[in-house]
Amino acid sequence: MKQEIQDLVNKGLMLPLMEEFYTIQGEGYHKGTAAYFVRIGGCDVGCHWCDVKESWIADLHPPTKTETIVANAKKYSDTVVVTGGEPLTWDMTELTKQLKAEGCKIHIETSGAYELTGEWDWICLSPKKMKLPTQKVYDKADELKVIIYNKDDFKFAEEQAAKVNDNCILYMQPEWSKRDKMIPLIVDYVMANPKWKVSLQTHKYLNIP
Repeated sequence: MKQEIQDLVNKGLMLPLMEEFYTIQGEGYHKGTAAYFVRIGGCDVGCHWCDVKESWIADLHPPTKTETIVANAKKYSDTVVVTGGEPLTWDMTELTKQLKAEGCKIHIETSGAYELTGEWDWICLSPKKMKLPTQKVYDKADELKVIIYNKDDFKFAEEQAAKVNDNCILYMQPEWSKRDKMIPLIVDYVMANPKWKVSLQTHKYLNIP
């Protein structure tokens, strides 16, 4: 990558855009809501069950001007979800500033592993054991979404719930390939511990992106 382009990426004036699409949010608090998704490439958290591993290597995805991303988003929706990859790998200040100027509501889906940049209307924190969130993300998270892959993840979920702010909504979501095994366990756990809610990847049941 040319140095001048790398400098723009480092400043958040360009971002490695993997894909962008208009669909229905399938998970968490805003499930069922139409939203424009912006998937930013680059992630070194390395979840073995990640369903978008092609997002990990930022160099595979073309640096795209932030204003181009914003122009595309505003054609479709005033709700924009920034996801990845791990979007906080990059400085999100400029992207969120420009989206805000267009009157958009901006959500982020993040592992919280990097410094929180940007101005967000909703922060979905999905922490990973391999690289835990920063304290600022715990403090600012609107929802905590813990992926349940095996029984050990219930303990991890409680450890993470103890670190978020008091207003944070708590979700357990089965890892897709383990859903048939884990959903009954999650249901039982949530019924016994009703501070938690169940999240499902409803977009996969609907067969949409």
